[in-house]
This record gives sequence, C-alpha cells and structure tokens, in this order.
Amino acid sequence: MYVGTLSFDLLLGDVRSLKEKRSLVRPIVAELQRKFSVSAAEVGDQNIHRRTQLGVALVSGDARFVSDVLDRCERLVAARPEVELLSVRRRLHTDED
Repeated sequence: MYVGTLSFDLLLGDVRSLKEKRSLVRPIVAELQRKFSVSAAEVGDQNIHRRTQLGVALVSGDARFVSDVLDRCERLVAARPEVELLSVRRRLHTDED
C-alpha cells in the first residue's frame, strides 16, 4: 500500500476578505476531488486573507499511479491564474514505514 500526500503553500491574488478567499479556495479543492478522486482540503492559514495551505492525499497499491496522480494535481494547482504556488511538499509513504 502506498499513501501519497501533497502540501501546497499558496499566495492568493487580490483578496480582501475571508469570504473572497473561500470563493477562490473551494473551487480548487472541488476540482482536485472531482478530477482525480483524491482527498483534498484547506489545512492551514485559514484565518489569513491572502495565504492558504491545501493538503491532498491518495491511497493506492501502485506507487507509479500515486506519483502520476500527484503530478497531475500539482500541475492543476500551479496552472491556476488566481493563485501563486509558493511551495509544494510531496511525500510517499508505504505500509513498511
């Protein structure tokens, strides 16, 4: 069993309120979940207007599949014009860890 995770640190564009922030973050999380069948959520910086951290996780029996899906998730987030990708942290865990 392989568990892959991504942690995104994002800088949001012209956001003046937490409500505006949520209107940018929710569609990204929903698209990740819909397109790639991953677990995704806002996991940090919830009370800061222009920053957010997103977490993505995937479980599979095939390490190559996990890596491929995480690559596609990263490309999707990086391509969003309303956010600037500051950093990405990737981890691959096995049941032997």
